Amino acid sequence: MIRFVETRKVFPGSESPALDGISAAVKPGRITGLVGPDGAGKTTALRLVAGLLTPTSGRIEVFGYDATRQTREVRAILGYMPQKFGLYEDLTVMENLNLYAKLRNLPRAQRRAQFDKLLEFTDLGRFQKRLARRLSGGMKQKLGLACALVTTPKLLLLDEPGVGVDPLSRRELWKMVRELTTSETVVLWSTSYLDEAELCDETLLFNNGKLLFAGAPSELSKRMKGRVFRVRGYDPARKRSEFARLSQEREVVDVLIQGDALRVSFRSTLSSAEVMRRYFPGLAVEEASPCFEDGFVDALVAKASEAKSPSALPVAQAPPESGSGGAALRAFDSSEVVVEARKMTKRFGSFTAASEIEFSIRRGEIFGLLGPNGAGKSTSFKMLCGLLKPTSGDGFVAGVSLRKSSGEARKRLGYMAQKFSLYGNLSVRQNLDFYGGVYGLSPRERRDGIDRALVEYDLTRYADERAELLPLGYKQRLALASATLHSPEALFLDEPTSGVDPVARREFWRRVVAFAAQGVAILVTTHFMDEAEYCDQIALILDGRKIAQGAPDAIKASAKRCETDSPTLEDAFIQLIERERSRTR
Repeated sequence: MIRFVETRKVFPGSESPALDGISAAVKPGRITGLVGPDGAGKTTALRLVAGLLTPTSGRIEVFGYDATRQTREVRAILGYMPQKFGLYEDLTVMENLNLYAKLRNLPRAQRRAQFDKLLEFTDLGRFQKRLARRLSGGMKQKLGLACALVTTPKLLLLDEPGVGVDPLSRRELWKMVRELTTSETVVLWSTSYLDEAELCDETLLFNNGKLLFAGAPSELSKRMKGRVFRVRGYDPARKRSEFARLSQEREVVDVLIQGDALRVSFRSTLSSAEVMRRYFPGLAVEEASPCFEDGFVDALVAKASEAKSPSALPVAQAPPESGSGGAALRAFDSSEVVVEARKMTKRFGSFTAASEIEFSIRRGEIFGLLGPNGAGKSTSFKMLCGLLKPTSGDGFVAGVSLRKSSGEARKRLGYMAQKFSLYGNLSVRQNLDFYGGVYGLSPRERRDGIDRALVEYDLTRYADERAELLPLGYKQRLALASATLHSPEALFLDEPTSGVDPVARREFWRRVVAFAAQGVAILVTTHFMDEAEYCDQIALILDGRKIAQGAPDAIKASAKRCETDSPTLEDAFIQLIERERSRTR
């Protein structure tokens, strides 16, 4: 139903093509994933299919139409949900639906029945009069999907619909799209989330504008059989040092922390006994079922090897001899509490956003704050950052009260916001200098810290570039460098990798683990359950209350239904939320 024929797209002023001679076919009755890192060419491909861009060369056929010359016919059969929330935030849910119905010429007589169907389908019936800007992230995505479906499309284009959405809402989105897919429907779902790629029937895997793989996700996973292993038996400190060491092993393709275990993939097929003998004597080693992400990373590394270029994966950051702000690496007391929430409550009028939240984070500990969109985790997070004053209760950073001395407490922490919040019109060096001043560093400390940060984060070549022009992965590096320039005792990360590709996420977490090894207490919010596995402790927030806390493996164990059950952290997350909601109904 869709055919890319040697499709090439080069944007003016760009040195390399966004799409480089792509040839592929998309079949009906299936969800086809356009998968790859940010900047791989996914959005360009979707916009070409929709007739919003014209290919530089080659062509695209959509249901027999030429997507370039017959755009009117193509647009008559498609529903399109762009990557960024594209609805009108000052309109209500119902007003947005009415607007899209008018734009798509849906007869007035048919609107009420169609709206009722969509509102029931998306569970937005209770929020018809709510302004779009007041919806949670998950509800915004559902409204975007509903507006794309005001007329029944033969072709549905979804550009990164799961970005910034919690696992429960993402699962609901997938269920909705599955129910829509018929034998005559074509669904293109763009994503950089590799767990979503595994849910697709077919995948087109892009990287740097080239097509690396086309086929069922399981075909890519099968290539890794006998090459992926789970290793258990580490104490927490050794697990992190082994994580850094293995990341630099020539025969290791990838390594991830999963609770109390390491998940390691190798370049060649090995037996469990051989892996144990050569790499992990005295530890428990078992072969793990390969997933799409294992195959994806292997494909990137193989491509880099063919081109004789540096690996696509970053080298793990071993704990440096000094932090970016110059504090010497030293032994630390892992029992010392650095961050503490004591019965923190925040009310906005009659609405309680967070109720008696309590937890503590020790030196060198990574603590995850999880919950669905609108659960209250961001409110709790902002209270601990000193950005919101608690209605009651208190928070402490390095022993300093946030209620009494929020300014002093903020000097002890580094903060990285969910969205890129640095100054786009300033250069990389100017941003670092500005934040060094904000955190009270002397001119000499700023100079030394900036020089170190440019080297440690590989930002030297971009030092005089405007921040807004950086690739997304480098924007993330700059944000982390700015947050840690003053060598904080605590580091607060608010959904730091939302929308970032898997390769950049790996680099980011290797740096975070290195900070923890230096004794920094780290608080992170995330919607990625594989990222939550890096945490030493997790607290789950729902409706403003803490409903569970424990190590990742303990949280998973609490969701087991029987001895043979092996729930993932995402399964446990959803089960605990559903269990709590059933209890409080």
